[in-house]
Amino acid sequence: MAPAGGSRAKKGILERLDGGEVVVGDGGFLLCLEKRGYVKAGLWTPEAVVEHPEAVRQLHVEFLRAGANVMQTFTFSANEDNMESKWEAVNAAACDLAREVADRGEALVAGGICQTSIYKRHKDEARIKRLFQLQLDVFIRKNVDFLIAEYFEYVEEAVWAVEVLKESGKPVAATMCIGPEGDMHGVAPGDCAVKLVKAGASIIGVNCRFGPETSLKTVALLRDGLQKAGLKAHLMVQSLGFHMPDCGKGGFVDLPEYPFGLEPRVATRWDIQKYARDAYNQGVRFIGGCCGFEPYHIRAIAEELAPERGFLPPASEKHGSWGSGLDMHTKPWIRARARREYWENLLPATGRPFCPSLSKPDA
Repeated sequence: MAPAGGSRAKKGILERLDGGEVVVGDGGFLLCLEKRGYVKAGLWTPEAVVEHPEAVRQLHVEFLRAGANVMQTFTFSANEDNMESKWEAVNAAACDLAREVADRGEALVAGGICQTSIYKRHKDEARIKRLFQLQLDVFIRKNVDFLIAEYFEYVEEAVWAVEVLKESGKPVAATMCIGPEGDMHGVAPGDCAVKLVKAGASIIGVNCRFGPETSLKTVALLRDGLQKAGLKAHLMVQSLGFHMPDCGKGGFVDLPEYPFGLEPRVATRWDIQKYARDAYNQGVRFIGGCCGFEPYHIRAIAEELAPERGFLPPASEKHGSWGSGLDMHTKPWIRARARREYWENLLPATGRPFCPSLSKPDA
């Protein structure tokens, strides 16, 4: 497999970003594996890493081939509170699988933690930090390259996560699942950014809950908040692979289609190429995806930013960019589609009869 952008041993995440390199993160593990029958709904517990490691390994491989150069451990919600005695084995196995595949393409491994299910019930800082610390202990033992605190609705809990993770001495990224209205306590995105950087995060951004356009609007507000405060950090975005313009403050979890009726909203590869270019033009250098992202979406990011990255991923070897392979088709009207302008300006039909184009979020 072709290298995915630099040597892990010589070049860490901050070195890459400081040098202006575009880093592409893998993503979409939860829904990818749920669709394939390996995890269950609810907390989307990642027991698949020990029960079906071949499935997790294969998905890492597909994202690597598509152009990702960060393999994130599949440890979403894999803490002691959610998984009791299984949590440690899951975290360890997830690290091993991510490292095994990352080393095939000289990619980086990111150990990931997320918001806890107990924060809303009681804001026990010591107990919550202990859950983060237990996961961190495994990541340190497995020597991941850097750490990601992701999917936080409340900046207070995200700050607690960053404070724990930074004690490792490894670079810390922090992403929140918020939109332009801010966190669920009403803290504005710009203020969230300031709090996260002051807590010790070197990379900040958003992941999940919202589609590409809304996610980038929120990242712009994060950036503006840092600039006003005279602070600096690298920017990161991992949006949903769905269109969600009708979301409320809570994002796609408030829509009646969540989580099992979202397929009509799936973004095309061309939508994601636009997302990648818009993110890059906005100054974002850590670009990836979350729920709804499949490997072909990651390939779209890699192809759009190939000039900046200096290479195309292996998954592009037999795939013509912008439909170039269609120029050999027997139908002349299909041959005419083998051009960028056609796909960039396409407004695809949903194909679902008698359905509204948008939904009303649940109260």
